[in-house]
Amino acid sequence: MPWKESSVMEERLRFVARLLDGEGMSDVCREFGISRKTGYKILGRFKDEGVEALSDRSRRPKRLNRCGRRRSSKPS
Repeated sequence: MPWKESSVMEERLRFVARLLDGEGMSDVCREFGISRKTGYKILGRFKDEGVEALSDRSRRPKRLNRCGRRRSSKPS
C-alpha cells in the first residue's frame, strides 16, 4: 500500500472539519500530534479568515527592531 501524501493545508482542513463535526479538541489534537494551544490557534484562524488562513504563514518578522542606538567602538 503506497503512502498517502497530503499537504499541510489539507491536514489542517481535516483537523478543523473534525472539530466542527463535534469531536473534542483534546482528542483531535492528540491524534494529529499537536498541542491544544496550536489547535485553538488553527481553529481561531479558520473562524476569522476562512480556508485561506489554513495555509502556511511567513515566519519573517513584520518589522525590524530599530531602536536608534549606535554601538560605540570605544571599550567601556
